[in-house]
Amino acid sequence: MQGTDTHTGIRKYISLTRPHTLTAGFIPVLVGTASVLLFSSIRWDMFFAMLIATLLIQSATNMFNEYFDYKKGLDSAESVGIAGAIVRNGMSPKAVISIAVAFYILAGLIGIYITLGSSFWVLVVGAISMAVGYLYTGGPYPISWTPFGEIFAGFFMGTVIIMITFFIHTGTLHYFPLMISIPVAITIGLLNMANNIRDRKKDKESGRKTFVILVGKPIAVLTTAALLAFAYGFIVWIALFKPYGSIFLLLVLLSLPVFIKTVKLMWKGSTPQELIPAMASMGKLNTIFGLLLTIGLLLNGLTGI
Repeated sequence: MQGTDTHTGIRKYISLTRPHTLTAGFIPVLVGTASVLLFSSIRWDMFFAMLIATLLIQSATNMFNEYFDYKKGLDSAESVGIAGAIVRNGMSPKAVISIAVAFYILAGLIGIYITLGSSFWVLVVGAISMAVGYLYTGGPYPISWTPFGEIFAGFFMGTVIIMITFFIHTGTLHYFPLMISIPVAITIGLLNMANNIRDRKKDKESGRKTFVILVGKPIAVLTTAALLAFAYGFIVWIALFKPYGSIFLLLVLLSLPVFIKTVKLMWKGSTPQELIPAMASMGKLNTIFGLLLTIGLLLNGLTGI
């Protein structure tokens, strides 16, 4: 059954990173790097270092989620979703947390390299972001158990990463990448929203107070639709009316069919199994939206139009 597959060998290690969520790791780096071309040249060593570090942190955060959900009894062999390294694939909790810590150490070492080539503040902000990644599901008061999970995910994985990426290339901050980060942060936060819509019944039984649980599924889906509509409108506003904007940014409008399909799947689905396609579609939307935005920024930077 989809969402409850068992993996062995190398596949169980790959599934441990939850590949479908890694779009939230690489899209902000791509967008942040593409926005650099309007102001400076790309430092390719910094690009690859930031990309690897971000993917390591995102993967480790997923592993922390796997570990702590298991420890709190939220996951079982029958659970629907991308979790399952422990309950279905036979990995020990100790192995999962050990790999997560190893990934964090590697990301930290890469962060030191980035800091040596930019600023000490990059290390500080990076350390805070890593702490949030752990506290999202770890610690006595996990962020994911509150109504603010989507906000934290969107801000730190979207806005913060884009601004760090821009800074390590240019040595400065600017309002343009900050504006560009807002729609990206929205789509990343809504990845969490889709997950929470799917898991709302199990989460409520466990005592979580997510936004979805507090307002209910219909309002959560309407909120998703409204935020996505705002994201598109915000890009159009930047493209047509703001300095450094460009008609090339309107390429993101090509992803509108995926937006419509995603909202329809969220509205139609009820059970966790029925909502798996909605989650997959939200991940696809985040990826396509981000890639189209990246292409638009690259064309803007290369042509100056």
